[in-house]
Amino acid sequence: MSFSSPFAPLAIPDDVDLWSLLFDKRQRPLNFPVTKEIMTCGEGSGRSYSYADLRSSSVAFGTGLQALWGWKKGDVLAMFTPNSVDTATVTLGALWAGGIVSPANPLYTVDELAFQLKNSNSSAIVTQTAFIKTAVAAARKVGIPDSRIILIGEGRDKTGRFQHFTGMLTFDTTGQHKKPTISPDVDLAFLVYSSGTTGLPKGVCLTHTNIVANVLQMDFLEGHYFQPFGGVDGKGDKSLGILPFFHIYGLTCGVLMTIYLGWQLVILERFELDKVLRTIQDYGITVLYIPPPVVLLFSKSPLVDKYDLTCLKVMHSGAAPLTRELTEAVWDRLKIPVKQGYGLSETSPCCTSQSMDEWAKFITSIGKLAPNLEARIVDEEGKDVAEGDDGEFWVKGPNVFKRYLNNPERTEAAFSPDGFFKTGDIMRRDKHGNLYCVDRLKELIKYKGFPVPPAELEGLLVGHADVDDACVIGIEDKSQATEVPRAHVVLRPGVAASAAKEKEIADWVAKQVAPHKRLRGGIEFVAQIPKSASGKILRRVVRDEARKKERGEGARL
Repeated sequence: MSFSSPFAPLAIPDDVDLWSLLFDKRQRPLNFPVTKEIMTCGEGSGRSYSYADLRSSSVAFGTGLQALWGWKKGDVLAMFTPNSVDTATVTLGALWAGGIVSPANPLYTVDELAFQLKNSNSSAIVTQTAFIKTAVAAARKVGIPDSRIILIGEGRDKTGRFQHFTGMLTFDTTGQHKKPTISPDVDLAFLVYSSGTTGLPKGVCLTHTNIVANVLQMDFLEGHYFQPFGGVDGKGDKSLGILPFFHIYGLTCGVLMTIYLGWQLVILERFELDKVLRTIQDYGITVLYIPPPVVLLFSKSPLVDKYDLTCLKVMHSGAAPLTRELTEAVWDRLKIPVKQGYGLSETSPCCTSQSMDEWAKFITSIGKLAPNLEARIVDEEGKDVAEGDDGEFWVKGPNVFKRYLNNPERTEAAFSPDGFFKTGDIMRRDKHGNLYCVDRLKELIKYKGFPVPPAELEGLLVGHADVDDACVIGIEDKSQATEVPRAHVVLRPGVAASAAKEKEIADWVAKQVAPHKRLRGGIEFVAQIPKSASGKILRRVVRDEARKKERGEGARL
């Protein structure tokens, strides 16, 4: 039997688009000064946007898209950039103009980016000067002209070939260019890509209603614990923007929640622990959204002792399960609570969040279901398990996506006949309604929260001249508090296994994939890869044998 959120349903509008939710006074009361900084660059420039700045600049950018390119509802803008204080302006400007935003990992190779550009039918790319070479090469592969490559950030193109987004903010915003009518439950706001365990990444279609619902759900779960910037004490809460904005976790829980809740978001382009700690101290950061590997650093790194972190009220861990040991280690060292949440790209992303009041009592829980959600925990036959038993977590609600782009087969397979999305994660629920993430049914590897699809790496490996067969699994690296991909490789006859050969193959793979997909768990040479009668790789068998070997219980595969 399904179970519902223990919280009363929220009034989630199905006729309000995301830009209007954030900026239309009719949709939300303004409970913070609109002239206060809300997006701040924590790097050298120190540039910032107030709430009013974001509203006006996003309209100006959307107007520029329409004036320069005849931008239409449904046109796709790809974001190929690390975190930037300008991300919100161009993202929300594209949405104001009726566009769809498709974020891409800035560490993608040319081929990886080109796939997403083509699959999403992107009309233009936003990037920064340091990433222009890859952006141009990928754009040319799919027919996007140089004139449709836009720069954000501090850098400018000295050749003049690529315009900076600020040059698109000069058009008359009171003229003929208008915000088009959006059908929130139909029209897409974001097209994010989720790597599967087989095949190429899938385009996850997130509508305006999906994102609006999740912002309101997170406002209910998180917002009442904190103050808007410029609130009761004149300062309010501040969050640190280190989660990547190209990931739905960073986009929703960073950029969008900040604007809606009225926090100040201090943005860093990339994670460097010393810089993160200094920024927390200097800006008085109070709220931190991070993945488990960063929690690990807070528990162990000697750098932590050099800074005053007493301003932090809470750390919120997501993107991968967090162990009790790490949570307790941070509390023992810093007296800062680390609570957890759970979500996926397909759920916009948040489904659960621990409350500040209960994190210590249910320390390994990922919290309770967000309002307006219904879920099931089922066995392999799709039958509901008893309370406290493990099973696959299925979920239904307004923040759950409706389809994968141009992929009806995968879409159909992702949903149960009664409309629940099959997450592929193993959960259990206690008598209090708390959920616990036990394992992943899906075989996707998560390296520091980033997805690593085994089939993609296997496809590369078997393309090597000396490799006959391969299987890639995730193994736990306790020193980093994350999974890392390890390859089990069958060499072709006559090729000797050696440390030199392992390095050669690993280096060969590394040159063809983004950094998070490298074989950081190493390569193990084996005689054969276990497979089913139909030829499917039995990764669970490989994983189980690898664990036995690590415990000294078994021999090589």
